[in-house]
Amino acid sequence: QAQVEESGGDLVQAGGSLRLSCTASGLRFDDYAMAWFRQAPGKEREGVSCISWSGKTTYYTDAVKGRFTISRDNAKNTMYLQMNNLKSDDTATYYCAVVGGTCRASHGVWTPSLEVRSWGQGTQVTVSL
Repeated sequence: QAQVEESGGDLVQAGGSLRLSCTASGLRFDDYAMAWFRQAPGKEREGVSCISWSGKTTYYTDAVKGRFTISRDNAKNTMYLQMNNLKSDDTATYYCAVVGGTCRASHGVWTPSLEVRSWGQGTQVTVSL
């Protein structure tokens, strides 16, 4: 059974940076696209970024484009999310997800779905003003 575990969440000041990590086990990591989601208090879980199995194709929600970078190291079964220029609106619990074979996209735009193969427990990111 696939399992993923996030780490790297912290309290950071606005304008600061964090790097989240997601380590997977129980699956052939490089068979799957992976994604980051987040959920702020009182809000629905939303897709943040998705990366193809090879790492060659990436997608971002508009709110984080130019500030966040998703990457993966298949040799280490690990995915990353580098978050720069953090804003208070980025405060949320961030979840790693095993998406499936590909990042679902339409006309080049990622269409995230909450129907994923596996979720992590989440890591808290808090951005203070």
